[in-house]
Amino acid sequence: MRNHAGFWLRFFAFIVDAVILSIFNWIIVSILGEGSIYQVLATLVGWLYFAGLESSSGQATWGKRLFNLKVTDVEGNQISFARATGRYFAKFISSIILLIGYLMIAFTEQKQGLHDKLANTLVLKRK
Repeated sequence: MRNHAGFWLRFFAFIVDAVILSIFNWIIVSILGEGSIYQVLATLVGWLYFAGLESSSGQATWGKRLFNLKVTDVEGNQISFARATGRYFAKFISSIILLIGYLMIAFTEQKQGLHDKLANTLVLKRK
């Protein structure tokens, strides 16, 4: 039986990731200032951070690692960079519908948000 990560664990892992990305964004702003180039770079950094780390052998962002979580496909295997990219951009859909896509984590059997369902992924606790 798989040990699915629930809403609150995932929420706190996201807070850690948000702090880390805020530091990266602060560095970008202090070098380039704000503007359209900043927006493009901030989006690239966020995408590469989430998709790169979640598709790596560690299968997790630094926030997820702190809470002993990992991202897998529905079979429990490591995901590809392409699947991690789809999952990352599907989070925008989870966000624009009043965060309901994220709240689904608390109410679905496998603790999947809308972005997880769209990408066929799970977030599991490490054994």
